[in-house]
Amino acid sequence: MSSISAVTKIDLPHKVSQGKVKAFARELFVENFPQIDRILSIFDNTEIISRNLCKPLRSYDSDNNFEDNNKEFIHFALDYSIHAIEECLIKANINKLDVTDLIFVSSTGLATPSLDALIINKMKMNPHTNRMSIFGLGCAGGVSGMAKANAIALSNPKAIVLLVSVELCSLTFLRRDFSKSNFVASSLFSDGIAACIIKGDAYKAESTINIIASGSKLYFDSLDVMGWEFLDVGFKVLFSESIPALIDKNIKADVVDFLTKNNLVLSDIKNFIFHPGGKKVLTAYTDALKVEGDFLKITRETMNDYGNMSSTTVLYVLENFLNNNNFETGYGLMVAMGPGFSSEIVLLDMQKK
Repeated sequence: MSSISAVTKIDLPHKVSQGKVKAFARELFVENFPQIDRILSIFDNTEIISRNLCKPLRSYDSDNNFEDNNKEFIHFALDYSIHAIEECLIKANINKLDVTDLIFVSSTGLATPSLDALIINKMKMNPHTNRMSIFGLGCAGGVSGMAKANAIALSNPKAIVLLVSVELCSLTFLRRDFSKSNFVASSLFSDGIAACIIKGDAYKAESTINIIASGSKLYFDSLDVMGWEFLDVGFKVLFSESIPALIDKNIKADVVDFLTKNNLVLSDIKNFIFHPGGKKVLTAYTDALKVEGDFLKITRETMNDYGNMSSTTVLYVLENFLNNNNFETGYGLMVAMGPGFSSEIVLLDMQKK
């Protein structure tokens, strides 16, 4: 059995209100959307109050090409990853040289050597650290990364796995893309960086948050629901209006099936650590699962405060649960859905110290 030792997140220096982003979007799109004021209502309907951004808002009024944006991704990803890692190591009382494995998750920038190698090199971590770089899982990447960290820790009881998720969604914004998908994305997505320490069974005496099991599912014939189209100018966002309907149709059966395999039922779950894809996605979860009370309160509050940070968001939700002591003793369920279309689930046993 593996355990979660610490989770940290980054509050970026250019956090901005949704109202300011809305006003800025109007400036950018008004010439190409004759009915811009009607369309702008989408910003109000997200329930997002503020957004995490790695650059000042006005800097997005430029025509950066893919090369420029990707250079910025590498720069910011490396810098903020190290900040998150250093804080996480302190919180977990771990020396950087004791980390055995590093998993890096992202879908918003490219690097070869991969970011995990750049992090190890700049921080002068153990050069024998095992590396795993995960690209392309989108919003599901944070939960998937946790599952893979668990698999590593199960195979090595003395493992100390460092999971890092970086999504700088704002750097994929295409100034001259006047598609509806780009407009909707500009109302939802933001930037996030999180780090997490997962330990193997040798450290069970000190653990209070244990990883019990994980599961994945890919839905056939849904490849066009969410993803990127790679253009000369950069990453063009693709996502379908059918996402909430897919969640509503599948999530209840998938969760129940997963819990049944682990000899549990939905009422056994005390803490719901879900990726908040947006207001409609949260509504779909609520309608499908029909759990009593405001079971997605922490998830919703995280989305309100930060926006949709793709794979990183669920780790911000987890950080909120753990570091603010917001969880109940008992089982927790981490859930996220992403490109494929796919779902990722991790089961936790959560005990207070």
